[in-house]
Amino acid sequence: MTQVLEKVKVSDLTIIEFKELIKETVLELIDPDYGLELRPEVETELIEARKTIGNGVYLTLEEVKKSLGI
Repeated sequence: MTQVLEKVKVSDLTIIEFKELIKETVLELIDPDYGLELRPEVETELIEARKTIGNGVYLTLEEVKKSLGI
């Protein structure tokens, strides 16, 4: 949607389009890689690494935060 809106005035947007623009902007600010895709070989490497790291034991985000004192 962002590419389509590059030449549109904010005043010409519908409420839904404006909300989507804000959402996309916030997501891009939070995560600069938002919207990008992993190359298949990188995705495969990540899956393989996940199988071998930590003997298959995974922590939830909350568990990691707790262990780090966050």
